Amino acid sequence: MHITGFGIIDKIGNKLSYVSSGCIKTSPDNKLPPRLKLILDGLNHIISQYAPDYIAIEQVFVNINPKSTLLLGQARGAAICAAVLNNLEVSEYTALQIKQAVVGNGHAGKEQVQEMVIRLLRLGGKPGIDASDALACAICHAHGGVGSVAATYHYLKRGRTV
Repeated sequence: MHITGFGIIDKIGNKLSYVSSGCIKTSPDNKLPPRLKLILDGLNHIISQYAPDYIAIEQVFVNINPKSTLLLGQARGAAICAAVLNNLEVSEYTALQIKQAVVGNGHAGKEQVQEMVIRLLRLGGKPGIDASDALACAICHAHGGVGSVAATYHYLKRGRTV
């Protein structure tokens, strides 16, 4: 299963509010073009439903498996295309920047990031890891971004000003 997490938050003044999060799941049994179309269509639907002002996406890092890195890059391309087709500005952040902005430690673990997302957005439950990572990317964008280099999912952010 290939998963693209998404997270949507509002920023009003200095206050962050949770709007929605979830995942777009594709099957590795399907060929690449239909999987990319599923991501593109899914993100287009989310953009249409929630009307975000910005899109924040985690940057790809080159990992040990070049095939995984290439597939991730193609999925990111579908996410970027969804943003561009909807005339939205795209900002990219590394995993290090996201962790630094959310946890204060660029080398924090996924569980630490998830806990801080719950606290910062005052969530009543625990979002899945992929959705939590997406929300963390949105929080990083809302905070103006901080940090250095790395990582893996696709994220949406809605920001409003009052």
